[in-house]
Amino acid sequence: PRVCVVGSGPAGFYTAQHILKHHGGALVDIYEKLPVPFGLVRFGVAPDHPEVKNVINTFTQTAHSERCTYYGNVTVGRDVTVPELQQAYHAVVLSYGAEDNRVLGIPGENLPGVYTARAFVGWYNGLPENQDLNPDLSCETALILGHGNVALDIARILLSPLQLLRKTDITDSSLAALACSKVKRVWLVGRRGPLQVAFTIKELREMINLPGARAVLDPADFTGLESAVKDAPRPRKRLTELMIKTALEKPVEMQAAAAGAAAPREWGLKFQRSPQEVLPSADGRRARGIRMALTCLEGSGDSAKAIPTGNVEELECGLVLSSIGYRSLPLDPAVPFDSQRGVIPNSSGRVEGVPGLYCSGWVKRGPTGVIITTMNDSFDTAQSVLEDLQGGVLDMSPSKEGFGLVESILCSRGVRPVSFSDWEKIDAAEVARGKAAGKPREKIVDPAEMLRIIGH
Repeated sequence: PRVCVVGSGPAGFYTAQHILKHHGGALVDIYEKLPVPFGLVRFGVAPDHPEVKNVINTFTQTAHSERCTYYGNVTVGRDVTVPELQQAYHAVVLSYGAEDNRVLGIPGENLPGVYTARAFVGWYNGLPENQDLNPDLSCETALILGHGNVALDIARILLSPLQLLRKTDITDSSLAALACSKVKRVWLVGRRGPLQVAFTIKELREMINLPGARAVLDPADFTGLESAVKDAPRPRKRLTELMIKTALEKPVEMQAAAAGAAAPREWGLKFQRSPQEVLPSADGRRARGIRMALTCLEGSGDSAKAIPTGNVEELECGLVLSSIGYRSLPLDPAVPFDSQRGVIPNSSGRVEGVPGLYCSGWVKRGPTGVIITTMNDSFDTAQSVLEDLQGGVLDMSPSKEGFGLVESILCSRGVRPVSFSDWEKIDAAEVARGKAAGKPREKIVDPAEMLRIIGH
């Protein structure tokens, strides 16, 4: 059987890995629109979290299997359509993730100085489409809308001492921009309360222990929460206790010597505030602050809803980052898509009403969860593919020739795929450049330059 996987992030690679492992004869082709593989492991994971990127070793092993082939630089839906892939393969799995972001839907969100978390993370992680972002870091106060791990990642990158960032694979240009940054205060704002934050304790602890930055949490926000979390699940209980402990600690005056005369950098959490409008500067040319509705909570736990109280508050900030979630987009008119939920309608990864078509990862279940969540989800989809291969559900006609057919289509459209060994040349070039600068790699951010390196 010939199987094709669209997308080379964790969802794509874990799906391929499971099929190859449990079917001794299956051939799996992985298609990726960028020349370089690994999706959000490369472009989403924070540069100062190198241990999270170790899964790349597993994915590389999968790509080296003689029954697996990688085709980068191929945009499915444009260079080759999904129906064309269905003609060529016995099963097609869509694992292309969430390449858009949710919008705030408020006045002023398009002002200069307002960025989505997705674009900002892509900027410092070397995602080609975000390299011209050029975020304005000339203000002292930044505000991040959202209480998830991505919001904490961004706050940490904005406030980290440069010597910590220099040792990571953060891009050269974003490091240069951060070196000139005037940002010294970051607020993370959420519509709901401390019991509804989405970040995890590991990321919060890392933020609290960040050298040269102090946490500013208002003890009043945590009144009565000790008893409220008594019976909560252990992770939620420990997370809340850590916030309470941090709020009640008297800020240790930073050693004058270490801090020099400069005021320390600081960050804090604000709760029960919902953005209403990004306020423009006097000349209307950029963001100068944000107006927020104060909310009260109806219900409790994860299902609590934030209801505006009618009171508002304004906060001065020259940099606004919205971290309210990623969003999947439809790939091809031939594929059903639920635009309300931003997913492909499916059952256990089988796309509704289209036999032989599957999905895994964020486009299957929505943009939530960490790499391990995606792994389990992808194994679940791969299992559905294996069951259908064994159960005679799929059209197993021998005329499906896989890449043979796709190659002639791509050739006729002037598209030249990038192989995995091509990627390894790009990888070697990045590692060599990084070594010269004392970092693990210096990412190449221009696809044209990537193609030049491999002689395309």
